[in-house]
Formats: sequence, C-alpha cells, structure tokens
Amino acid sequence: MVLESKSPEDTFQIGMRLGKLAEAGDVYTLTGDLGVGKTVFTKGFAKGLGIEESVNSPTFTILQIYEGGRLPLYHFDVYRIGSVEEMEETGFEEYIMEDGVSLIEWADLIEEILPRKRTRVLIEKDLEKGFDYRRITVELTGEQTAGIRHVPGQ
Repeated sequence: MVLESKSPEDTFQIGMRLGKLAEAGDVYTLTGDLGVGKTVFTKGFAKGLGIEESVNSPTFTILQIYEGGRLPLYHFDVYRIGSVEEMEETGFEEYIMEDGVSLIEWADLIEEILPRKRTRVLIEKDLEKGFDYRRITVELTGEQTAGIRHVPGQ
C-alpha cells in the first residue's frame, strides 16, 4: 500500500492511524533517508497507541521504551549500531517477543536478524511533488499482521 503525505502533519496522522491498528507482538521496520520524517511518523505512531509522553529519536541510546499507552512501544534506532552482534547484545530479540509493539528505525542495517513477520514502512521524498511531499509505502511480510490492508482516512 502506498500512502501520500504532503506535510509533516500528514506524516504524523499516517503514523497515528497505523499505531491505532497495531497489535501486541507486531514489529514495524521504518526506513528512509535522513530527514524524511521517520521521527515525525514515530511520534504519530506512539500517539495512535495512546502514548502521551514526548517521543524522541533514541539515536544515542538505541532503545526507548514508552509504556503509557494501550501497548508498550519499543522504539529502536539502529543507525549507530556497528554490527548485528552488537544489536543482539541489547536484548533485541527479547523485546520483539514481548507483548508490546516494536518500531525499528534504520532496520535495513540489521536485516538478517529481523523477524520474517513484520510490517515494513518506507518513507521517501519526491522533490518533483514538493519539498514536504512524502511517499509512504507500507508492506506486510510473512503472515498478515494487524489487519493492515487499508489505513482509515486514506
């Protein structure tokens, strides 16, 4: 499924709608170049889970845990991970098996340890359509997760 965002607010809303559909045990991988809106999307996703606390990119801590919503959110940013082994040392596998939702930024860097069943989210710019335009591709891998076939409002 391909969604269009014409502003950061649209990106936030798309994230929020997907967060509302997320179920315990779901894994979302989030990829895209620097500055495309991954953190804006994540803030919306957290809001969709009912999380009210401020959400920031966990670049220097690798993992931020948010527990104030209907499900815990395990927000990984693996941009600075040096190796798959380093990622495994964080307890990554245990978190993705928990009853929360895992959202992993820069997931392409740890492709070989990602679960087969996941929802891929790719955010891309298209400057021909405007500075704030984003194409957000949502793709299910493995078994169907969270019933995401159509995002309400799109």
